[in-house]
This record gives sequence, C-alpha cells and structure tokens, in this order.
Amino acid sequence: MKKLIVIAAALVSVVSLSACVSTHTSGSVYRPYQTQNEMSVRMGVVESVREVTIDGGRSGVGTMTGAALGGIAGASMGGGRGSTATSIVGAVVGGIIGNNVESNANTRRGVEITVRLDNGELKAITQDADETFRAGDRVRLLSDRRTTRVTH
Repeated sequence: MKKLIVIAAALVSVVSLSACVSTHTSGSVYRPYQTQNEMSVRMGVVESVREVTIDGGRSGVGTMTGAALGGIAGASMGGGRGSTATSIVGAVVGGIIGNNVESNANTRRGVEITVRLDNGELKAITQDADETFRAGDRVRLLSDRRTTRVTH
C-alpha cells in the first residue's frame, strides 16, 4: 500500500511540474508556428509604457498536488484516530501552499506599450517585460493574425 502512495505522489508531482511550463508573450520569443510566416510591419512612436502583471492563471494542479502531498505527510504523522485529523489538516495546508506555488510560477512581469502609428492610429500591446521601452522610442509593430509584438 505504501508503494502505491509513493507512486501516486510521484506521478502527481511530475504532472504539477509540467503545468509550470511557461508560455511567454515576449517581443523576443517566437513559437514554432510563428516562424517562416509573413508578418505585417507598422512603424510608430511609443506614447507611454505601463508595467503590468501577466497572470497565466491556475489549473488547480498546484492545489491538488499540495493537498495530496500534505494529506500523505499528515497521515504519516498521526497515529490511530489522530492520523485522520492530521491527514485532513495536512491536505488543507498543502492545498493552500500548492495553490500559492502555482500562482507564483504562472505570474510574470509585463508591459503595456501604447504606440502612435505613423498613420495616426493609437495601439496598445501587452507583452513580457524583456525589452525596455520609453516614451518617444521609435518602434516596429510586427503582426500576424494571432499576435502583435513591439520591437526596436
């Protein structure tokens, strides 16, 4: 029975780690489907830049993993009837910790860049904060049907 619990805990851990894979919306990172595709290019000047937080959301995997591991840890601490109580407390505390870990792993710094295009249009694009932009910078907006990115 203990082997089954250890295997289950390991499996849940692997699944939770795979959920932490990042999907950036950066000006410098291209996904495979974005390569070798024609993009339209528009030129403009940065009007303003605002720091934002990009929240990748929560899948619940962190909470479930934390609860499972906390429950297992709690069950091993208590004896007899106390085992049930410590298991429940461990699951609740583990779930809270797991949720916080997943939330922190899926949150990153971003910027909202407002650009006045050469034709006078005003556009706002949000992307990872991996490049520094300032009001007055001359920039390019690269767009396809799915995304727009701002680059120098």
